[in-house]
Amino acid sequence: MLLRELGWNIKVKVPAIEEVSEPGECPEEMVCRLAGTKAKSVSEGFPGRWIIGADTAVVIGNDVLGKPRNHEDALMMIKKLQGKKHVVITGVALIAPDRRILVEVEKTNVKFRPLSEKEILSYVDSGESFDKAGSYAIQGYGMLLAESIEGCYFNVVGLPLHRLSRMFADLGWPLAEQWRKKHG
Repeated sequence: MLLRELGWNIKVKVPAIEEVSEPGECPEEMVCRLAGTKAKSVSEGFPGRWIIGADTAVVIGNDVLGKPRNHEDALMMIKKLQGKKHVVITGVALIAPDRRILVEVEKTNVKFRPLSEKEILSYVDSGESFDKAGSYAIQGYGMLLAESIEGCYFNVVGLPLHRLSRMFADLGWPLAEQWRKKHG
């Protein structure tokens, strides 16, 4: 969605990989590894193209929250986040047409407002929690959950655009050309 708003011609391909952490792996390492694995697995089918892979986790204390497995899992995640600060961590992998690759990480601090049980249930019942790390979508109804955001808003949406733009520039597609709609 974000890349299409820039006018870029993109194809979305969801790789078939298991999104789990490895023993002893910190959240930053996990999202970078998964982003790289996603990008590499897709790149074979699109030679000579730019490939983006990304993976996001929500971290509160020592807990890493991925996507909820079910309604109860989503409720538990929102209960855990309500009234507290957490960190949204996204790993981004970019493969250039010449096969060079960059993998970087972006972190954004988010503080949720305090929520009642009824408010938590109402949000999860909206259906927006599913397929979202941490069980919320900041660009949807979830925008009313966040009391404050420190860092890249687009990282919380799902893709840190400023970082991605810098990565494109580092691999040969400068910012001035990124506004042109011919690439993708």
